[in-house]
Amino acid sequence: MRVVVTGAAGFLGSHLCDCFVGKGHAVIGLDNLITGNTRNIEHLAGDEKFQFIKHDVTEYMYISGTVDAILHFASPASPVDYLEYPIQTLKVGALGTHKALGLAKEKKARFLLASSSEVYGDPLVHPQREDYWGNVNPTGPRGVYDEAKRFGEAMTFAYHRTHGVDTKIARIFNTYGPRMRSGDGRVVPNFITQALSGKPLTVYGDGTQTRSFCYVSDLIEGIYRLLISETNEPVNLGNPVEMTIIDFARKVLDLTASKSDIVFERLPVDDPKVRQPDIGRAREILEWQPGVQVKEGLKSTIEYFKGVM
Repeated sequence: MRVVVTGAAGFLGSHLCDCFVGKGHAVIGLDNLITGNTRNIEHLAGDEKFQFIKHDVTEYMYISGTVDAILHFASPASPVDYLEYPIQTLKVGALGTHKALGLAKEKKARFLLASSSEVYGDPLVHPQREDYWGNVNPTGPRGVYDEAKRFGEAMTFAYHRTHGVDTKIARIFNTYGPRMRSGDGRVVPNFITQALSGKPLTVYGDGTQTRSFCYVSDLIEGIYRLLISETNEPVNLGNPVEMTIIDFARKVLDLTASKSDIVFERLPVDDPKVRQPDIGRAREILEWQPGVQVKEGLKSTIEYFKGVM
């Protein structure tokens, strides 16, 4: 295949590029580098199967030649980022998705949208199934990201129904691994960098809120299987093993052999109290489920951060 990956220099986008190049496909990566970094893809420089174009996907996208698939992963993806870039986050979810879908229509290519578990908001249904419509505050500070993803899904289905574009929607739950940014504000890089530097681990609220952590290699395999599948329905991709944030903090302390304390701060506005995917659809349609245990994945991620701090 010849595929386009938007957000190619980001955490997930760069791993996607590795996946497709590794399988022998040609990849054209696009990124405006607002939150992405070329360090994530520098190892692909010079590979004849990879081409990088610095481009803002909210502007018109031109790609010469045939394109078989477009994977739209461009977006600020952490609270720190989308609170700093609220307008850009909304624009890439709306205009960026529109431009990427337009390219898919023109090229008669498959299209995969990187949606998010954030479309469920602070859920009132647990665990979250794809048929749950969510509990999102559209005017809250997180709404810029949540609603950008929800709009992106609506736009994707509109192109599927109206223009016959073969579309896929991946609802991605908490994912971690190498190439996360230490300062992006998400819990995994926060805890690891704090533990390695001997600083207190910051837990928001009382730590009883839950998350489900999926290692990046598992997620990328799920995305690949979704792209080549025949389904057009949204599919949850994440680890169904749920754990509290306080337990996760203790696990990081144990694996880093850190003497850091744990400190508690006020829970951010609209922060979800629970998060756990129901992956029944992924198991049935994609024959996919995560295989990397949290302990194993954390060890790999900790080693990565040791090398970049």
